Formats: sequence, C-alpha cells, structure tokens
Amino acid sequence: MTDILIVDDERDIRELISEILIDEGFTTRLAGTSDEAMKKISDQPPGLLILDIWLKDSDMDGIDILKKVKSDYPQVPVVIISGHGNIEIAVAAIKQGAYDFIEKPFNIDQLLVVIRRAMETSRLRRENIALKKKDASPAKMLGQSAAFRNFTAQLDKVTKSNGRVMLRGGSGVGKEMAARYIHAHSDRSHAPFVVVNCANIEPDRMEAVLFGHENGDPTSGVGLLEQANGGVIYFDEVADMPLITQSKILRFLVDQKFQRVGGADSVKVDLRVISSTSKDLLNEIDAKRFREELYHRLNVVPISVPTLEERREDIPMLAAHFMEHFHKTQGFAQRPLSEEAGALLQTMAWPGNVRQLKNIIERILILSDGQGPVTADEIPADALRGTDAGAGTGVSANWATLPLREAREAFEREYLMTQINRFGGNISKTATFVGMERSALHRKLKSLGVSSGNKGNGEDEADNGH
Repeated sequence: MTDILIVDDERDIRELISEILIDEGFTTRLAGTSDEAMKKISDQPPGLLILDIWLKDSDMDGIDILKKVKSDYPQVPVVIISGHGNIEIAVAAIKQGAYDFIEKPFNIDQLLVVIRRAMETSRLRRENIALKKKDASPAKMLGQSAAFRNFTAQLDKVTKSNGRVMLRGGSGVGKEMAARYIHAHSDRSHAPFVVVNCANIEPDRMEAVLFGHENGDPTSGVGLLEQANGGVIYFDEVADMPLITQSKILRFLVDQKFQRVGGADSVKVDLRVISSTSKDLLNEIDAKRFREELYHRLNVVPISVPTLEERREDIPMLAAHFMEHFHKTQGFAQRPLSEEAGALLQTMAWPGNVRQLKNIIERILILSDGQGPVTADEIPADALRGTDAGAGTGVSANWATLPLREAREAFEREYLMTQINRFGGNISKTATFVGMERSALHRKLKSLGVSSGNKGNGEDEADNGH
C-alpha cells in the first residue's frame, strides 16, 4: 500500500508534504481537522498516517487520534510531526504506538527515510499476519490427558504477561505450537508472531537476519526484530544461536534497542520474547556453548512441553484430528480410527512425538485404498519397531488390543513361534533359551495350538541321534 494520509491544520504544510511524496511515487490524501481525518481513515485505512500533534478547531488532538487509530487499525503505522515538539511529547507518542516522531521544521530526506521504513515495517507485518492466519488452522492444541491439562494450565498463566518464556522439550513435541498458543491468547494477538529458526540460519547471516542491515537503501534490510515490533519474537532452538549473536541479543534484552548491521541509528522495538530448546542449556553453559547471562534473561518462566508418551491418552484424538486435517487439505478419504488401531498406537514408542504421529497418519492415508475405519494392520511395520511389545524379538504388538487372557495367549504363541524360528526348529535349544523343560514346552505348545513339527524335522536334530 502506497496510500498516505497527511493530517495537519496548516494547509501549506500538508500540501508541501503531499507534493514531495507524490514525486516519490506515493499517493496521498489530506485532512485538516480530526473529524475529516477520522472519516477518511474509516472510509479507507491508509498505508501510513502522518499526523500533527496540534490540530486547531478540532475535537481531538494528534495523541487522541493516535490512540484511536492504534486501537481500531493497529496495522496502520503513524508518524507524528509537530512544531512544538519536546521530549515528553515524543515519549508519549511512542508509548501510544507511534512509529516515530519528527519535529518541525523537518529535513525532507529524514522524513522520507522514516516514511519508507515505517511502510516497509507495515508491509512485513501484514504479510506475517497473513501467513500466521494461513498456517493457524492445523496448529491446534488438542488433548484431555492430565499431563496435557497441566501443561495448558501453565501456558494460560503466562498469556497475559510480558514475561519471557522458555519452552523445553524434545523434537516434535509441539514447542512452536505452544508459543503460538501464548501469542494467540495474549494482548498481542493482533500483532506479528515472528519465528527465528536458530538452527537453520547460517551463522554469518544471523545478525543481519535478526537486526537488519543498511547498505544504501534503508528499507531493504529490515530484520526479524523490527518485523516483530508490537508482537512476539520466537527463538526456536535457541541453543543453536552463535555465541557472538548471543552476546548481541543479550545486550538488546538489556537495552531494549539495537543497531542495524552497518547502521549508526538505534532502533527501539516493543516485543515479547519466547524461546525454546530441546537441549539441556545448563550442559551447554558448562560446555561454553551458551551464555549463562542470556540463559537467565530468557529463562524467566520455564515450561516443559510433555512428550507424546507422557500423554498417550491423547493419541486417538490427535490421530483423528490429523486424519480430518489431511482430508481437508489433501482430499484423502475421511476415515475413522478403529478402536484396535487406537489401542495399538497407544502402545508404541514415540521418539518423534506428535510430529511422528502426524507423519504416520499421513503415510497410512497415502498408502491405503480403504474407505472404512483405519485398522491395526495398516499401521506401518517399521513404526512398530522399538515398542515394548515388539522390540528386538519381532513379536507382533497386536496382542495389546485384546482382553488380558487372549492377549497373554497371543503373546505366548507369537513369542514361542519366534524363538522356534530363531533356533531353526530346534526344540531343545528353544526350551533351554526360554527356561523350560522340553516336555513342558511341548505341553505349552500343544495348549496354544502350535505344532512343534512346523519346521521340517519337527523334533530338533540332537534328539534324533545327531
């Protein structure tokens, strides 16, 4: 948006600014009173508002208009101008949400720099909000387990504050989702949520990405901190941030301002910081890979995100949610989860947590031709490896979906068949390994309906004189 509304009670001033901006390629609208200004804003919110503090013959002064605009149209940046400027007025304007303050008589080049920066920041903020809304639909926090309820109760306690939060948990537990939950339920929900992927940004680019840079065009290097102004900056996997950048982030947290790379002017922003890590930061501090001072600045409110194994009760609900999501986004058949499949999923090991569950559900839907409930047989075999029921022995985990007596018999049957196969049909060796007398093993196999002669010779070779 290049539309700029200029509000000044002096006709010559507003027309002069308008001519300058038109020459620079902007479109302008003019207003001389607060009523006229508010009507034009209501008709069409501008891309930028240039606002005089003192307005003669008006019911509202510039500060009143600023408060109203930031309340009703928070995406519109406001640059305050005044011929009676002083530090108190400037501070009041910035506190109320103004992007910057310029005193009359102003320098044209300075005015243009401020306007370009303000509009670029506004554009990036709108894009970020649009992306946030686009990505928000699958980022639901679902659960009913005690672990999940305790976790969300902790999140709810911090949503209305500006305290810095450190989210801890392994890969795939949903740390970014938790950060977005805090943002969405906070007073900053209308403002940007900007993610800094500390592990994915090249170390030599980290400072320019965060702080921005100046190399001729002052609007070309707006960093992530400026993009997050008014909202939340989320440092994902903060332990992977380079040490030199850690020092500069620490200084920013102390001073609440920074300089762009190659720049001399200080940039002040208002934002909330949320961080996350899957590493033990105290170990990282001992290893001299993370600054202890930064740790204490970021770790004001530590919150642990539960693993999927700590909230197994939620697995069927999460699986059903992911199937609904893939039905809507990829057009897969809408299938319920069978009770047996849900029970089996709950017995599995989940080193990749919620992300792993989502990937498995997607794979099931891609490979399946079925239309009915997802069955236990459709769960990929490699996903069952490492479960308590199937680790190492190759025993099927399907017994976990049965009543106790049937499950015990099914387990014993599959376990003994696995051992018989392991020893090539040698019953004596199988009996020795499982800790049973050979005759007792025969009786057990008979009671389970397993033929001991299933492997070629039946009895082991040692029993036949070899």
